[in-house]
Amino acid sequence: QVHLVESGGGLVEAGGSLQLSCTASGPNANVYAMGWFRQAPGKEREWVSAISSGGGRKEYAASVKGRFTISRDNARITVYLQMNNLEPEDTATYYCAADKRPSRSVTLFSTAGEWFWGQGTQVTVSA
Repeated sequence: QVHLVESGGGLVEAGGSLQLSCTASGPNANVYAMGWFRQAPGKEREWVSAISSGGGRKEYAASVKGRFTISRDNARITVYLQMNNLEPEDTATYYCAADKRPSRSVTLFSTAGEWFWGQGTQVTVSA
């Protein structure tokens, strides 16, 4: 079992930036691909980004590519999501996730269907 704790959400004006953090703990927590999903009120959960266990491969949803950057520090077992040029449409609860199957390619992260989840952190972007 991997335990994930997010931080860094908040309120920001459109065009601003925020950085989310997610720290993992538990047995072999550093071997999992990790990433972020988000869910806005009344909408389905949406995959945002993912990063391989070693940090060498990164994937982004089209809606955030070029504005968001995912990274990880395996010494701290922490994944970061740097969000720049935020838009009101980015308003959502952001959830950190880790793929339960360490051997699965990060390209399949968004559809893996088996994740450990964090508790979520709220991001609100005002117009």
